[in-house]
Amino acid sequence: MSGTAAAAMVDEEVKEVAAAVVVVGLEEMLEKLRETYKNGRTRSVDWRKGQLRAILKLLLDNEERIYRALDEDLGKPRVETYRDEIGVLVKSVNFSLSNLDQWMSPKTSRIPLLFFPAKGQVLAEPLGLVLVFSSWNYPISLALEPLIGAISAGNTVVLKPSELVPACSSLLASLIPQYLDNEAVKVVEGGANVGAQLLEQKWDKIFFTGNPRVGRIVMSAAAKHLTPVTLELGGKCPVIFDHLLSPSNLQEEDFSETLSERVSVSYPWALD
Repeated sequence: MSGTAAAAMVDEEVKEVAAAVVVVGLEEMLEKLRETYKNGRTRSVDWRKGQLRAILKLLLDNEERIYRALDEDLGKPRVETYRDEIGVLVKSVNFSLSNLDQWMSPKTSRIPLLFFPAKGQVLAEPLGLVLVFSSWNYPISLALEPLIGAISAGNTVVLKPSELVPACSSLLASLIPQYLDNEAVKVVEGGANVGAQLLEQKWDKIFFTGNPRVGRIVMSAAAKHLTPVTLELGGKCPVIFDHLLSPSNLQEEDFSETLSERVSVSYPWALD
């Protein structure tokens, strides 16, 4: 056997062992998260508000680290990072804190006269264990925004950041255990193989941000357990550039303006 073949075999064995370890650890972790949900800890308004304030503190304490991670992964400028990543999350947390009591309060429901003198109420109930897949283009806001919603609703959460932005993924994996309830919120890093292992499990809700191809995979996996899914998919606004409309024939500012008029998001800093 050649050295190359032997090395390839060892590499495959390492991958198989690593995958097995992830599955074993994953199942144990999910069982603990389900126990946290079942014991009712996440249902109280105090717990939910406490976790939301912890997210706010995470953002404000680590603003510089977030700037650096986004610059390392995407070259994103500080102004845009604050506007589209930190600022929107601060606003979202404060909005949830301001409205949480109202969201949790029972809503009166009209009952048919046939059932008089019965009274009806609608009470918002948490779903249970939620899986969040975040995307690479807004790696902080698209990770924490669904987390804010899931916590506000009283759920336990597993967050998988995108592997395409390793600095941001690593930062979230480091910070979230420091600030949030470790028995209710977990971060799982990894690539497509880890995502596939996560989708093999039973969830009470899945939130996915990404492309339609992977979205179909997520929906197919969720269908096995009738798991409700929210898909935030890209690729819905295709644009065709011919030789008359290309970066080489336009000044940077002209190209940026052209993009901003025809697609929902443009990255002028990506042209540097």
